[in-house]
Amino acid sequence: MARKHPLDDYSIEELKSLLTHKRLEARRERLDYYRRTGRIAQGSSVVTGYQPGRIVSEPGEVREVTAPVPRRKVWLDRLLMGIEIVAVLGLIFVLFNGIQVWQNLNREVSESLVQPTLAPTAIIRAVVLPSGHTPPNAPGGAQPNEEEIPAHLRPLVQSLAAIPLPTPSPEQAVRIQIPAITVDAPVIQGDGWEQLKKGVGQHAGTPNPGENGNMVLSAHNDVFGEIFRDLDKLETGDTITLFTNLRTYTYVVNQKRIVRPNQVEVMSPTSDSVVTLISCYPYMVDNQRIVISAVLKNS
Repeated sequence: MARKHPLDDYSIEELKSLLTHKRLEARRERLDYYRRTGRIAQGSSVVTGYQPGRIVSEPGEVREVTAPVPRRKVWLDRLLMGIEIVAVLGLIFVLFNGIQVWQNLNREVSESLVQPTLAPTAIIRAVVLPSGHTPPNAPGGAQPNEEEIPAHLRPLVQSLAAIPLPTPSPEQAVRIQIPAITVDAPVIQGDGWEQLKKGVGQHAGTPNPGENGNMVLSAHNDVFGEIFRDLDKLETGDTITLFTNLRTYTYVVNQKRIVRPNQVEVMSPTSDSVVTLISCYPYMVDNQRIVISAVLKNS
């Protein structure tokens, strides 16, 4: 057992050294206790002096000092965080907008697939035969005869625009000759009131000479040259000659009829090459139509 000396036997320096030694011993004991109780990690060494990043406030008490984060790194972290937030918001906007576009597209497709309600439109051209007019000796003189058109269709007749005329073609008829009744007249495209002032009118949509189908020609009998005044004198076997800029076609009369103005079936298409001549009848009365049919003989 070590022998104890009275304090008076030690100098001040020795006392200081002894006190320091005691403090270190006490610190080691305290650290050992902390290690045993798990309050400090195993393998930690005793701190005997100043070390960078640590502060010794009491013997055996060590406190870690964290180095300050640079201000530049703080701003960089905040910038990256802001970019991430903006990216997320942009993605949400793109998804939302895409859903809206998809819904609008579906709605437009659905609307386009809905069949519109069709309203019946009267076919005025199929109601009465062409060339109808009042007699020149009637009050007001010769003019289109609207009385032949059913009353409920007259407003439509007035509102409809003129039917577009076909594009000129060298295959279109330009002249008609009927030797039996001394007819030699130009053929005009269209059979409206103004067209029939100029000659024989071809009904729009009917075939050209020589083509299969029913070519419909009309002219007046008591106004504008009275071109078809003598149609009632034609007999079976008489010839009708049609001229184009390229060829000549001859038709042979095979039928003559007197019909009402609304018997539009005489204008129906045919499988053979046929020409149909129409004019008002009787002369200066004009309450009926005379219809001459002829078939193609040669070309």
